[in-house]
Order: sequence, then C-alpha cells, then structure tokens
Amino acid sequence: MSRSTRRYWLLKSEPTTFGIDDLAACPDQTTHWDGVRNYQARNFLRDRMQGGDQAFFYHSNCKEPGIVGTVEIVRAGYPDHTAFDPDSSYYDPKSTPENPRWFMVDVRLTERFPHTLTLAEIKRHGDRLEGLALLRRGNRLSVMPVAPAHWRFLLELARR
Repeated sequence: MSRSTRRYWLLKSEPTTFGIDDLAACPDQTTHWDGVRNYQARNFLRDRMQGGDQAFFYHSNCKEPGIVGTVEIVRAGYPDHTAFDPDSSYYDPKSTPENPRWFMVDVRLTERFPHTLTLAEIKRHGDRLEGLALLRRGNRLSVMPVAPAHWRFLLELARR
C-alpha cells in the first residue's frame, strides 16, 4: 500500500483483557481485533480500515494508560464471529451471520516500544497534537483515526 493511501489508527485495549503481551504470544504475532461494540468504531473497522494500514496499540483502563506499540492491519473488516457465540461475552443476539452487526480486522504486531508513551506525556504535547481524537474531552472510542502528522510525531516520541 502506498504511503499516500495508508491510513493510521489508534486501537485501545485493556491489558487485563488483551494486551500487547497477548498479541506477542499469538502465532505469527497476529490475531483478530474483536469485541468492538460501538457503532462509530465499528464503522471505522467495517468501512475504512484496509490491509497495510498502521495502528498504535494503546493500553487503556489501567494504572498507566498509553501507547505500547504498533500493529499492521493485515485483513480488512469482516463480520465479528464473537457476536454470534452465545458463550462469548461479546455475544449479540441481534447480530447474525446473514446480517452481521459487528465487524473486526486482523492485526499483526510490528513494533513494541521500550516504554509506554503515557497519556500524560501525550497530553503534554497537546499543542503539536491539535485535533487528535484521543485528546478530545469525553472521547471513549476504542478505535479512532490518527492524522499522518500526528502518527509521525507520536512514533518519534514513543521511540525516544
């Protein structure tokens, strides 16, 4: 995928549910990103994410939330099978294989940062990150777009 058509994202996950260590332990460090149950986030997965896109892996709802690595989207959006499974905590009886309500993508770990780029540090650079969805008041989306300039800046910060 050419750099001009690649999109950048931030994917949030609680490390007690599925953290970067869990992804690193998956075969080929690849798995599906399932369980997204917000319509706006679902629309990003279903309609906009493509193979070759890059995303930050963000640990949320933990002692030190922040960016811990990067992943590549290796399969574009497809129906989230966990929504069809009554034994899954992500089960949705209104979602069926014929009429799926929820979608997921496959991701592969591409980089693990030596330290967490904390939300506190990201906020300290708010002047360089104007418009970053992560910093918007009240934004709790688990999937959000990241502008290319913000991607480059955050990547530089995380690699320091």
